[in-house]
Amino acid sequence: MNKKPIYLDHNATTPLHPEVKKALTEMMEIYGNPSSLHSDGREARRRVEDAREKTATFINARPDEIIFVGSGSEANNTVLSMMSCPSNQCQMTRKMRNAVVTTKIEHPCILESSKCLKERGTPVTYIDVDEFGKIDPDNLRKKLNPNIGLVSIIMANNEIGTVQDIKTFAEIAHQNGSLFHTDAVQAVGKITVDVKALNVDFLTISAHKMYGPKGIGALYVKHGIPFCPLIRGGHQEMGRRAGTENTLGIVGLGKAIEMRKIEMESEEKRLLELKKILRAGIEKSIPDIKFNGHPTDCLPGTLNVSFDGAEGESILLYLDLEGIEISTGSACASGSLDPSHVLLATGLSAERAHGSVRISLGRENTVDEMQYVVKTLEEVIRRIRSMSTIYGRNIQ
Repeated sequence: MNKKPIYLDHNATTPLHPEVKKALTEMMEIYGNPSSLHSDGREARRRVEDAREKTATFINARPDEIIFVGSGSEANNTVLSMMSCPSNQCQMTRKMRNAVVTTKIEHPCILESSKCLKERGTPVTYIDVDEFGKIDPDNLRKKLNPNIGLVSIIMANNEIGTVQDIKTFAEIAHQNGSLFHTDAVQAVGKITVDVKALNVDFLTISAHKMYGPKGIGALYVKHGIPFCPLIRGGHQEMGRRAGTENTLGIVGLGKAIEMRKIEMESEEKRLLELKKILRAGIEKSIPDIKFNGHPTDCLPGTLNVSFDGAEGESILLYLDLEGIEISTGSACASGSLDPSHVLLATGLSAERAHGSVRISLGRENTVDEMQYVVKTLEEVIRRIRSMSTIYGRNIQ
């Protein structure tokens, strides 16, 4: 076993960038409330607005279009909650455009919010995906009608890494008179995201997916778009998200984005090469496998693979004993015995979905680590299959 674990679960969360650690340590000494008018408060406010400027610039937005929130899940909940908002502020409600269209491969925070909307009487429609997790634009067009107030489509899937054509989908939604939201938590900081080029109305960001701290995210709201706060009670964030700002987290997000701006382009090329080595090694050494997700329209560091005759949880635990940290391709790790809804949506059988793992690479991974992973994974799969009662069957 390696002395230091090989961390390959960056889609779940990332380690703090060293420069982010420095910024957080310095910020701990600046304890003023950003709403206070004294010098400590003004300095805290300056740091918050500096981070807002960095965030806006990184996605080609205006600073006043950025709202700091507690997480990507909060940002997503904020957008969807507007579809059932009774407030007179909400133009969607006044126009009776409160129906929602989303997809079957969204993050659970979108799917659970959509479920809640349905229970409150808001119509929700789900779009199918193909075997690679891609959405056909015609499928979106078929779901639209004059009642659709919001279309929400994930930019890059957290399990299989498939990247969607968000610009086209936003255009289709706008032609129908609908607003468009994308959960870009897995995309921002890994691939180029330009809100003006995409022409989205709402976009979700999370710091801890790009080497920033947990507990802080951002929501982009296009200027002039109707908005209703999810959290009320104060003037913070231009009256759009009440509660004293998490200055420590906000500064951490700003510094993480600053470092992404410097490192992202070169890292994308490096991760693509590492993934190529990893994929080729697995393909050569282990039979009866299936790679999931789109082969090219995919995040540079995400590889999802199914192994016939092996449970994902067993693979994870055996690899963990060998110092390799990955994620399963199912929801079992979160306490559910159901296979991944994403993999099932792509047409994978429940058996293969249960036998899937996600390997997500990051800035500190190396070629030597990929070679060690391939060798160890080959041994682990052989060991698990030797104990399997189902390996050898024809699994579709």
